[in-house]
Formats: sequence, structure tokens, C-alpha cells
Amino acid sequence: MNIIVCIKQVPETTDVRINPETNTLIRDGVKSIINPFDMYAIEEAVRLKERFGGTVTVITMGPPQAESALREAISMGADEAILISDKAFAGGDTWATANTLSHAIQKIAKEKGSFDIILCGKQASDGDTAQVGPGIAAFLDLPQVTYVKKIEEIKNQKARVERMTEEGFDILETPLPCLFTVVKEINEPRLPSLKGMMRAKSAKIITWTAKDIGVDAQQVGLAGSRTTVVKIFHPPQRSGGQKLVGEPAEVVDKLVELLKSDIV
Repeated sequence: MNIIVCIKQVPETTDVRINPETNTLIRDGVKSIINPFDMYAIEEAVRLKERFGGTVTVITMGPPQAESALREAISMGADEAILISDKAFAGGDTWATANTLSHAIQKIAKEKGSFDIILCGKQASDGDTAQVGPGIAAFLDLPQVTYVKKIEEIKNQKARVERMTEEGFDILETPLPCLFTVVKEINEPRLPSLKGMMRAKSAKIITWTAKDIGVDAQQVGLAGSRTTVVKIFHPPQRSGGQKLVGEPAEVVDKLVELLKSDIV
């Protein structure tokens, strides 16, 4: 079984700076980590490899510094890592990012053979859109299941999974190849072993540019984005309001009066 995991390196802090000209995140000089939800995707890929054999290839789109995230993935058990890095990719929205990653996955399939599963975290902590995983599936014309909390069975080129919902979970069956986005309930990511860390330190990280994956530079990055950030601002601090004190019955009576008078 050949598995591809798409990960993203995100700022470790919520105190981020914005480029006033492009309205995009300034990542230079900011300590970064693997997107927390992607850690569960890496772990699940390694577990599937341990159950069924095969390989785990991890890819990420980002600046050269994103190589550290790929090495961490290798230390957890991934076999290969590919960095998709080009100035043309900078500032891309979720559509442009999914387009870029889908081209890279097509190149992997062409060079290394077919794949069975693509795994992504359910969303990135710096954007919280949950759009890139489904976007990749759309570009590749693959079936997808989002919010997967358990991969129950893989048999006869089909997978049966549990998909988390607000009320509980659905049990779905899908043909392979397919794409899953996973939630944190699916597993507990392992700590890298000493052997894994040594292997990650010496591992060769493959780097592909826009030209390498055969994508039009005008269809990726800021130039290829379908959405535009017009303005970024902090919401105003809340003001007003009242603190009601007293016995419960008295507080209820005061609240009712306030509601009647449209003060609240």
C-alpha cells in the first residue's frame, strides 16, 4: 500500500505578522511546527504501512525552511519526503495550494507508481479553512471522506471508515484510491525513535519547483489565487454590559427587566 501524506508547516505562535502589501502571513523569522492535525495524518499513514506494508511519502509546499517538518515526518516513520518550493507558490490561497499539491501528487504517481490513499489533517491551524484536502481530491477527481476518526478496514481495493459528525459518526465505504482528512480522535502520534531521528538527519529531501511538477506559474501562488484578502483587522474590544449579582431569583428578575427594556 502506497500512501501520500500532505502536511503544512505553520507558525508555532498566534502572534503573527501580516505583510501590508499582500495581506499574507510573514513567516520569516517565526518559529514553525508541523500543523498539529497533520501529525495525526502522519501517524495514521505509518500505522497503515505497519498493517499492510508499502511506503509513506510525505509532501509539503513551502519555503526551504519547511524541510525541517519533512525530516520530523521521516523520524516518525515516513519513507520519503518531497519539498515543493518555488517563489511562484508564495501567497497562494487554498485553491492555488490544492492545485499545486495535486500536480505534485500526479508527478509522484507517474514516477513511483500508483498510490492508494492520500491523508491530510482536517485543517491547518493558521488558516482553519479545511479546504485544501477536499480541493486536492477535486483536482485529482478522487473520492474523499472528511473528518475520519477511524479506518476500520481496507480490503479488495475498498476502505471502510468512521466519519465523525456532531451527533456521532457515519460508517462509509469508498473505493481506492481516495483521500481522507483525519481528526485528532483517530490516534495518538508517536514520539520519534532514536533510529528514526538518525535516519531523518541523513535522509535526502527531494525538492521540486513549479517547472518540475509541470504547473503554470500563473495558476499557483498569489497570481493563481481565486480569492483576495481585501483587509485584515482586529475586531473591536467589547464594551458595555452589566454584571448582575445577588441571589439567583433576584438575578433572574433583573435580567428579565433588562431584556424587556432592550438594554441587553
